[in-house]
Amino acid sequence: MIDILTEKIRKTKAPVVVGLDPMLKFIPEYIKKAAFAEYGETLKGAGEAIWQFNKEIVNHIFDLIPAVKPQIAMYEQFGVEGLVAFQRTVAYCKEKGLVVIGDIKRNDIGSSSAAYAVGHLGQVQVGDNSFYGFAEDFVTVNPYLGSDGVKPFMEVCKQEKKGIFVLVKTSNPSSGEFQDRLFDGKPLYELVGEKVAEWGDGLMGTDYSYIGAVVGATYPEQGKKLRKVMPRTLLLVPGYGAQGGKGADLVHFFNADRTGALVNSSRGIIAAYQQEPYADYGSAGFGAASRAAVIDMIADINGALDEARL
Repeated sequence: MIDILTEKIRKTKAPVVVGLDPMLKFIPEYIKKAAFAEYGETLKGAGEAIWQFNKEIVNHIFDLIPAVKPQIAMYEQFGVEGLVAFQRTVAYCKEKGLVVIGDIKRNDIGSSSAAYAVGHLGQVQVGDNSFYGFAEDFVTVNPYLGSDGVKPFMEVCKQEKKGIFVLVKTSNPSSGEFQDRLFDGKPLYELVGEKVAEWGDGLMGTDYSYIGAVVGATYPEQGKKLRKVMPRTLLLVPGYGAQGGKGADLVHFFNADRTGALVNSSRGIIAAYQQEPYADYGSAGFGAASRAAVIDMIADINGALDEARL
């Protein structure tokens, strides 16, 4: 799957992933009204509104980008009905030829970690049959419990030819409280990056490992350092747009051949119609506004790479 993802990045010339992180406040009133008319102001109504919203956005952007990243918390808050919307979204995105990165940030050990891995990446055994649960192509994993929490995911990745992105240096303001602490003269995030590179050596695709890393766009200097620590690791880069990251900050996340990074934007894309540059599209044109925002994001990143001559 890592080879499929990197080939899609090259083919689209868009090192971009769109975060499908729906909130009811992002969804136009006419979509909510229709969903609530059918199912009431209920969890099922909310799930239907989310599904219709996601589908319209995907219809407008699937040909521009290689991948999407649904954040499971935005679905889980609506209980089982939210997870139904999550599953429908994953399936629909895959029908449209998109690689799906499940942003689940799971972390546990032993059988619990294995169950998370099977539920999201692998197949669960039911009697003589086996079934995919959510069936994402990649998921995000928290490494805080050490190798015990990551290796079960690696085993499923090996079986299914899928991948994970391990949290290394996250984009949030307080990430440094732990991640920047020094151990043996190195910040913790660098030690985690070294471990990710080590794990990845045993699960290599053609150019990059099945074991990727999450490195926030809001920390460009750390990204520059981690690019050297993990030269054959695909970096998933959150923090573009709404969190302050921009194309000029990101050039050091890429390798010299302009590969190696996949930049995420969530609300900056899916709620573009609520932002001043795209307000003329109106709520009825929210899908078209999202497409315009994706085109602008791709141009910003590629322009920065051109400027840096990468």
